[in-house]
Amino acid sequence: MIHVCALDELPRGSARRLPLSPPVSVFHTADGELYAIDDTCTHQDASLADGWLEGCEVECPLHAAIFDLRTGEPDGLLAREPVRTHRVVVEADAVYVVLSASDALEAAS
Repeated sequence: MIHVCALDELPRGSARRLPLSPPVSVFHTADGELYAIDDTCTHQDASLADGWLEGCEVECPLHAAIFDLRTGEPDGLLAREPVRTHRVVVEADAVYVVLSASDALEAAS
């Protein structure tokens, strides 16, 4: 597990980018849900953590491609490829990310 921050350091409606390889972002929705996805938009090289969060979707700040935080799937406009999703764990008021298997291998190298 990769430590992200204390839960109270990630307010609802915000995101935190982790400088991994590839970068991962953790989003805290207005409803209190936590999601982690690969941070880079698959349409163009832009940080999704800098985008706009609405419900369970994030909109890329460059060209408005939208990704579902639950599945990583794009809305079909501009971005065609999904981003990978990762599991978020909260333990003792700390937020952690468990990378998907393929990302765990890359981050370890």
